[in-house]
Amino acid sequence: MIEVNSKASNTTALAYIGDAVYEVYVRKYVMGKGMVRVDKMNSLAISYVCADGQAKAARELMKGFLTEEEVSLLKRGRNHTNTNKPRGSTPIAYKLATGFEALVGFLYLHGDTQRLDQVVAEAMKIIEEESHE
Repeated sequence: MIEVNSKASNTTALAYIGDAVYEVYVRKYVMGKGMVRVDKMNSLAISYVCADGQAKAARELMKGFLTEEEVSLLKRGRNHTNTNKPRGSTPIAYKLATGFEALVGFLYLHGDTQRLDQVVAEAMKIIEEESHE
């Protein structure tokens, strides 16, 4: 566990680790679907890890699922991002996705695995529901 402060930690660094942590959660989830072909697993994983999916999850999570502290951190991560022209997404979605990744990174480094599990599970549920609409 690393000492992290939700109000002072570098959100870019939190997003850096959060991206990797979230990717592991997604890959574990996709492998649990019983697929054996890596190309099919990768295709399914893309909807969860793309900026648009993460942005949708971030928007929905901020509507009452996250604590005030978590929303504040997500927004700080979103606002700290500098992006010229993200590939395959809008700048707004990219910024929200970065904020989401910063939150995941914070929860991971803070050692709050129970809350991390809850946030990631809810985010993946939101993304999955959207892909079935």
